[in-house]
Amino acid sequence: MRSNTLIKDEGMRVLAEKLGLVDAERFIVLLRREPFDYTEWRRHLYPGLSLEAFLKKADEFRSLSAAPTSA
Repeated sequence: MRSNTLIKDEGMRVLAEKLGLVDAERFIVLLRREPFDYTEWRRHLYPGLSLEAFLKKADEFRSLSAAPTSA
């Protein structure tokens, strides 16, 4: 199991890569600004997608992100 620090570091890296550093920080501020229920948020983000299907997609994405790129 990975440490909380490792997960936070990787999460911030992924956010910054996908959103840019400024928007990644804005995203975090938005989440912290109001009460946040991840489960409810996910239901609205991907309506009709089961938890199992969501986790499968997350694993697939992680596998693609971890795959070495050819130069």
